[in-house]
Amino acid sequence: MGADGRVGIGIIGCGNISSQYLKAMRDFPVLEIIAVADMKPEVAQRKATEFGLAAVAVDDLLADPRVEIVVNLTIPRAHVEVGLKALAAGKHVYGEKPLGINFADGKRLLEAARDRGLRVGSAPDTFLGGAHQQARALIDSGAVGDIVGGTAFFACPGHERWHPDPAFYYDVGGGPVLDMGPYYITDLVNLLGPVESVMAMSATPQTERPIYSEPKKGQMMPVKVSTHVAGVLRFRSGAIIQVTLSFDVPGHAHLPFELYGSRLSLLVPDPNMFGGEVKTRPATEKEWTVSPYDLPYADANYRSLGVADMALAIREGRPHRASGDLALHVLEVMEAFETASREGRPVAIGTPVQRPEPLASSIRDGRLS
Repeated sequence: MGADGRVGIGIIGCGNISSQYLKAMRDFPVLEIIAVADMKPEVAQRKATEFGLAAVAVDDLLADPRVEIVVNLTIPRAHVEVGLKALAAGKHVYGEKPLGINFADGKRLLEAARDRGLRVGSAPDTFLGGAHQQARALIDSGAVGDIVGGTAFFACPGHERWHPDPAFYYDVGGGPVLDMGPYYITDLVNLLGPVESVMAMSATPQTERPIYSEPKKGQMMPVKVSTHVAGVLRFRSGAIIQVTLSFDVPGHAHLPFELYGSRLSLLVPDPNMFGGEVKTRPATEKEWTVSPYDLPYADANYRSLGVADMALAIREGRPHRASGDLALHVLEVMEAFETASREGRPVAIGTPVQRPEPLASSIRDGRLS
C-alpha cells in the first residue's frame, strides 16, 4: 500500500496513452502513483516531468515495495512479457488492451498470476462508464426484452492520419480487431454475457500504407495483418450480433451499437468512450427516445477507472470488473475472427466468463472511493 492506505501504482510504458491514464488517475483517491518507467529512460523522464512524478528504471520500479499494481502501457507485443516480469516481482498487473497478441500467451499470463495468488486486470474499462452502465441497467431490468440480434460497427481510414508513430497498428499484434475489438466485444459481454461462437471473413486491401501524420509523414509502412474484418458473434444467450472492424473505410453513417430486443431496440454509444446518449425505440414508435441517467463516469475520459476498481477490489476482497478472465475471453473471441476467416468455419469459444457486476454496487456517495 502507498501512503495513507492508498494503493501504490507503478506505470511501465510512457507512450501516447499514458497521459490519459495519468490525468484520469487524479480522480481516484485510492491510487497513489509511485513512479513511471519506460525502456527509453528519456521518454519516462519527459512524462515524469510533465506530471510531477518520479522516473525510474523498469527493474527499479519492479523492485519497489511501495508498488502494488503495475500498470502496463507498453505496445501490444510486449504486454505479456512485461506482465510476467511484474508478476514474478510479486505485483498485481493491469494492462492496456489487448491482454496479449494471441490466446496462448494471454492464458499463460493468467496462469502465472493464479500460481502466485496475484491479480490481472485489463483495459478497456470504458464499459464501466455511465452510458454503458445505463444500457446494462435497461437490459437487466427486462425493459428491452430478450436480445435477438444487433450490430457493432467500427470503421475509419486508419490511425496513420493522427498517430505520431502508427506502424505498430499494422504489424503483428495490430489491426482493427486487436486494436478496437476489445472495446466492442468487452462491452457486448458486459451487456449480453459470454460469446459462444464466431464466424468471420477478412481482407488486407493494401500491403503498404503511407503515413500522413507528423513526424513521419510520407514514410511507408508494411501491412502484416487483416485491416477489414466482418463477422458474426453468437452469444450463449442466443443473441446474434454482426460485427465490422476496419481501417479501410473513408467515412460511414453506422452507429457503434444497435441491439434489437423483443420489446425495444437499443442504441448504445461509442464503447471507446465513457458517455454518450443511450436511446430506445419500441415497435409502436417512429422516433428514438433518449434514456436519461444519473450515473457517474460519463462526462470525461476516465481511463484508469478499471485500475481504481481493481485497487478497491484488492482492499475489499472482491472480484474486480475489468478482469483478466474477461480480457482472456475477449482475446479468444478476437483470435477466432482470424481462425474463422482463414478456415472458413465457425469457431467455438471455450473460456468461461461471468458478466462483470454493475458498477453501482461499489459506488459510495456517487463515486468510487
